[in-house]
Amino acid sequence: MTTQSLTPTNRKKLWMAAIKPPMYTVAVIPIWVGTAIAFFDLQGINQTIFWTFLGSAVLIIAWLNLSNDVFDSETGIDVNKPHSVVNLTGNKSLVFWIANLALISGILGVLSIAWWQQDFTVIGLVLVACALGYTYQGPPFRLGYQGLGEIICFFTFGPLAVAAAYYSQAQTWSSNSLAASVIVGVLTSVILFCSHFHQVKEDVAAGKRSPIVRLGTLRGARLLPWICGVTYGLNAMLAIAGILPPWTLLSLISVPLAHKLVRHVRQFHDQPEKVSNCKFIAVGLHFWYGLMFGLGYWVAAA
Repeated sequence: MTTQSLTPTNRKKLWMAAIKPPMYTVAVIPIWVGTAIAFFDLQGINQTIFWTFLGSAVLIIAWLNLSNDVFDSETGIDVNKPHSVVNLTGNKSLVFWIANLALISGILGVLSIAWWQQDFTVIGLVLVACALGYTYQGPPFRLGYQGLGEIICFFTFGPLAVAAAYYSQAQTWSSNSLAASVIVGVLTSVILFCSHFHQVKEDVAAGKRSPIVRLGTLRGARLLPWICGVTYGLNAMLAIAGILPPWTLLSLISVPLAHKLVRHVRQFHDQPEKVSNCKFIAVGLHFWYGLMFGLGYWVAAA
């Protein structure tokens, strides 16, 4: 069935899959956590800066999602992917320019924060993060095709994003935020890691050496519980050591989601139709873990 012959209901479903609303929490959580740490340290935050940064981060994620659709359309990896914005619109140039408009708007938002503070450190961090994000799929780099996407994801949405959010409030650095950013970065990388299980054939055909292509779905499924375990173990150790507030262990509320993700991938790792939704379980894990982890800082500061 072509996109032109879809019913309005099916087309709406494809658009929702293409836009991927749940994925925008990837932008929200690092800003939430970085700001929460600043609140813990400073006993207050600038709400204008928080909301401006949050809106800018969402716009930058929109740029990443749309531009990745454009870049994937050029390699042919999305040729059989109906829920691609490029395939749905049939207009790659339009999608490309909308993506760039979102990027410019997001950068202007962060630039306004830097202007208010007369300190351009935050915009520098965000530009580095955007540059890394571009190398994931953008030519001539396409580092995601070399299996480096998870590493890029870790630094972009972990140390860089959390540090930028913290600095936007405190205008200084924090070893506490660095420790927290490692956890956020790992959880964000888990989402990308899980997104490869259902598209091994497509990745191989396009020459994309994702971690799951390299490991195989079975070994990838066996590795996943260890990755998830690292985040909880690190959180616990840092809390016990007094580096993180004990209240950050509110993140343990998300353990059932981690268990659900690990069990689902282990059971269906080699069945693309059934394992394809595991990335959304990973998004839920990332959101609830990050939400409760950040809440721990707000509670501890009360």
